[in-house]
Amino acid sequence: MEVEAGDGRVYLPQKLRDKFGDRFELIDRGDRIVLLPVADDPLEALRDEFDDVDESATELRGRARQDAIDDAGS
Repeated sequence: MEVEAGDGRVYLPQKLRDKFGDRFELIDRGDRIVLLPVADDPLEALRDEFDDVDESATELRGRARQDAIDDAGS
């Protein structure tokens, strides 16, 4: 799908805005750009995303650290 750019702005088709919203973060990946939708209330979106997680932040951080160490060793 093509988007239109002009005057320093990116114009997205209404269909995409209806699906993903009107706010995006632009990520530069060198050979491409990525648009990530930004929730109207990012904190509420995080709460919803992690609503079913039973681990504490400390436990999640420890697991992430261990996963990174395991990945680095392989």
